[in-house]
Amino acid sequence: MIRALFPGTFDPIHFGHIDIAKRAVRIFDELVVAVYDRPLKSLMFLPEERIELVKEAFKGIPKISITGYSGMTVEFCRQINAQVIVRGLRVFSDFEFEFRMALANHRLAPDIESVAFITDEDHTFLSSTTVREIASLGGDVSSMVPAHVEAALKNKVKDLSDQQLRPFGIKV
Repeated sequence: MIRALFPGTFDPIHFGHIDIAKRAVRIFDELVVAVYDRPLKSLMFLPEERIELVKEAFKGIPKISITGYSGMTVEFCRQINAQVIVRGLRVFSDFEFEFRMALANHRLAPDIESVAFITDEDHTFLSSTTVREIASLGGDVSSMVPAHVEAALKNKVKDLSDQQLRPFGIKV
C-alpha cells in the first residue's frame, strides 16, 4: 500500500488543491491531506478552521483523510508511514521552489519520494493568496472555491473588517 501526503497551508483550500488531490488519489492507495499549522506567512484562517474547510471539501471520498500537522514535513511522513509527498505545480516559478524543496527533503529523507502534479490549465492562475485578496476586496470567488469556502471567506472578511473598524469608533 502506498500512502501519499499532500501538505499545505490551504488558506483557503481552492479548486486547484482539490484537483491535485483527486488526481493523486487515483494513483496512490491513500492520500493524507495535511494542513500545516505554522507557516512562515500570515494566514486568514486558524488551523482548526482550515482543517474543517478541507474536511468538507473532501467529504465522501474514502481514500482521502485530513489531519493537521506541525514540524518538518518529512518527519510527519515518517510518523504516518507515508512514502510520497504530493505537490502541485502551476507556473514556472513554482518549479524552482518545489525543485529545491524536493532536493532538501530527499537529503533529509532519501526514502520519501516527491511527486509533482501539473495543475489543470483552468487553475493556473489560482493561489490561496489570490483567493484571499479577491475575497477581501468583495470580489466573486465562486469559480475558485467550493461554496462552503466562499461562505467562510465572506464571514471572515466581515469579521476582520469589523475588528479593524472598531478601534476607530466606527460602528459596523
